[in-house]
Amino acid sequence: MQEALARRLTGLAGIATAAAFIVQVPLYFVYSGSPPDANVLTRLLIGILALAFLIVFATAFRELVKQANPAYEWVGTLAFATGLVYATVTLVSSGLEAGAVIAADRPVDPTVTVSGTYVLYGSIGRLLLALFLTAVGFAISRTHALPRWTGRSAFVLAAANLAFVPSLFFGNTPAHFYAANGWGTTALMGAVFSYWLLALGISAYRGATRRTPAGPAEPRY
Repeated sequence: MQEALARRLTGLAGIATAAAFIVQVPLYFVYSGSPPDANVLTRLLIGILALAFLIVFATAFRELVKQANPAYEWVGTLAFATGLVYATVTLVSSGLEAGAVIAADRPVDPTVTVSGTYVLYGSIGRLLLALFLTAVGFAISRTHALPRWTGRSAFVLAAANLAFVPSLFFGNTPAHFYAANGWGTTALMGAVFSYWLLALGISAYRGATRRTPAGPAEPRY
């Protein structure tokens, strides 16, 4: 794959992922009690599409890193692997929620009733996303494949996600900021990641016509 194509695909996939997540997050706050099935299934469907786009983004980003500097292909592969695992874990969580809603004979709030998703959406998801963002930030800082701010902000966002990993010790009340399934742990971190990814995607797509500046040659032994 040529570098320009890898940039375009990375940018488009990032924008599509972010747009879907940005539409999804507000649907969690429309109803104060148990939401109707249509609301839950709609937001889950949008989230599933977003995760599919995220897999494309992680794949294209790995190729972009490889084209920018083959010596750091391993970092691109690490970003791809952690992004894929994060998407898989979140898809499993979405499936558990959808199944509970479909099977229930009355409206239920799956963020409370489906206990199996507490840690999947929360601590596990935060840790995996932190690893993904760290790999992305490191790859960008070493290859200069994207503007410097994208790498630095990836490290900051990774640290913020790590701060929410211990949230599993603080109950299961979604209205609480810092809880296993709290709005800070899940919705806030998801929203911040979405807008960061949107900015990165736009930057990557706009830079599709330029080539990565040549860095210092790697030492040969």
